[in-house]
This record gives sequence, C-alpha cells and structure tokens, in this order.
Amino acid sequence: MTHSLKIGAALWGLLLAVSTSSLADEIGSVNYRFKWLGPSDKIVVEAFDDPQVNGVTCYISRAETGGIKGMVGLAENAAKASLSCRQIGQIDVGALNDLKDQQEVFSARASAIFKTTQVVRFYDKKRSVLVYLTYTDRIVDGSPENAISIVPVKVIN
Repeated sequence: MTHSLKIGAALWGLLLAVSTSSLADEIGSVNYRFKWLGPSDKIVVEAFDDPQVNGVTCYISRAETGGIKGMVGLAENAAKASLSCRQIGQIDVGALNDLKDQQEVFSARASAIFKTTQVVRFYDKKRSVLVYLTYTDRIVDGSPENAISIVPVKVIN
C-alpha cells in the first residue's frame, strides 16, 4: 500500500469514527432482513442522556442497512426513527432558563456522507415541557419523516 493510500484509509477511518452516534449506548438490536453477504439489516435501539438537562434520557430506534455496503460504512440508512424520552432523575428547573432554543442533543450518520439522523430539543416554557424531535436530513434532500417525544417538567414550589 502506498503512503497516500495509507493516509486516505486513515482519514476515512477517522471520518467514520467521528460521524457515529454521539454519546449513545446501544441497548440492543434485532435483524429484520437477511443478507447473504455481510451483516443483516437491523433495527438498533440506543439510549442517550440529554447533555444539558440532567435527569432526562431518550431512547431512539433506527434502521441500519447491512450487506457489503453496510459492513464498509457506505450504505444509506432509511430516514425513519422512533423516539421516547423520559425523566429518570431530578431536573434542575433553574437550569432550563439557560437552554438554547432548538438545540441538537444527538446525531448519528445515516450514510457515508451528508445524511444524519438527529434529535433536537425545544423547551416549551408556556407549558413547562421539553420537546424532543427526531428527523433525518441531507444537504440536498432531507426527509419529512419524524417523531417527537415530550418530557413534562414538574415545577415544585
């Protein structure tokens, strides 16, 4: 392997490592379509904690394409996901005032380049609710497929 090919392979590996799920724990997966070559297509369930709101964990299920393309990181995953977020601990209500509106709290690549599945958090102050939205975007043509989950914030006086 030439020096330039080694550098290209190393950069490609770095890109794949950086563009995977951010701070998510895989809970489990199920195969839904058998592939003769490479891994089967599967649905993966992951959990991630909201990085700015202690006490909230979200669970996302999303498709991962298998086969040879999936094995080498070149497959394009379906733009569909399911999301469920819950309060699992004490929420510091005072810290909610410092939240940015429409803040990304999770991102995972859905293709080799230019397509990601992400979760964005909104804070509905009027109703005292955290709203989490998942969708998949692409630079040119995203998808309207989406799901939401809400976490009511109980204000204790």
